Amino acid sequence: MFSKGKLVRILGIIAMIAALVSILPGCAGEEPTPSPTLSPTPTDVSPLPAQPRLRVATTTSLYDTGLWGYLEPMFEERYSVELDILYTGSGQALEYGRRGDVDVLTVHDKPNELKFISDNFGVERVPFAYNYFLIVGPDNDPAGIKGMAPVDAFKKLMESGAGTFVSRGDNSGTHSMEKRIWKLAGYEYEVVENAGDWYVESGSGMGPTLQMANEKLGYTLSDMGTYIAFKSKLDLVPIVDKGDILLNVYSAIAINPEKVTVAKNLTMAKNLIVFLTSPEIQELIGKYGVAEYGLQLFTPCAGNEPSS
Repeated sequence: MFSKGKLVRILGIIAMIAALVSILPGCAGEEPTPSPTLSPTPTDVSPLPAQPRLRVATTTSLYDTGLWGYLEPMFEERYSVELDILYTGSGQALEYGRRGDVDVLTVHDKPNELKFISDNFGVERVPFAYNYFLIVGPDNDPAGIKGMAPVDAFKKLMESGAGTFVSRGDNSGTHSMEKRIWKLAGYEYEVVENAGDWYVESGSGMGPTLQMANEKLGYTLSDMGTYIAFKSKLDLVPIVDKGDILLNVYSAIAINPEKVTVAKNLTMAKNLIVFLTSPEIQELIGKYGVAEYGLQLFTPCAGNEPSS
């Protein structure tokens, strides 16, 4: 016989066991609740197509002035394409074109552009804007070249050594123009490079070169657009600003896929050239910077070679 207390404990244990059994799946006549299952990952959904890209090599002056930053979103929206813009000197941009690293160029080095076309690397040279080169320098003009013709000014710089000259020294379009002026002045460039401490090469774009010339109270050759954009940060003033040779034309060139087989985007490259020469964009190029700087940075020319 169980004592009364022991009997109460046994009955309590039996009641607990019965309660547990009643809630177990499949017990007490209840159907088990099926476990939720994850839907299988679909295997027939294709990834979204990547947005097409257009690779552009541009001269630093078109970038440093902010013109490309202004035009880029308009082109991307209009043609549903992403622009990859590589800014460098025109010489390096042309080399990128030869290698097929880009699909289209916007540069300003006419003699080398014409050779690029004659060598069949480019489809066509299409001018779209121009401005002029300037020789800028300190207001006190230590070399005494103010108002001279460009060739005469370079001769005096060489002969006097009276003022520091900061060259791009980077085979850019501006550097190419500088070398042309030295040649017309009667000097081989190798001689100029070693003429003395007064001649310095920055190896940089136009903006940094202007800043270096400013720090050294020296002269440099600059495109007008970049000088105007940087003018408020400089103590340099235009010293020589007249002469036919100073004409500075910007052109667009689509890379020829028959010559450079890795250049695959000729259609979109041509779209960019149509865009740059369209009446709407030509008007915007002509107005660009006027409100901010009070001067026109670029003159549109819509496929026509301007006369000097």
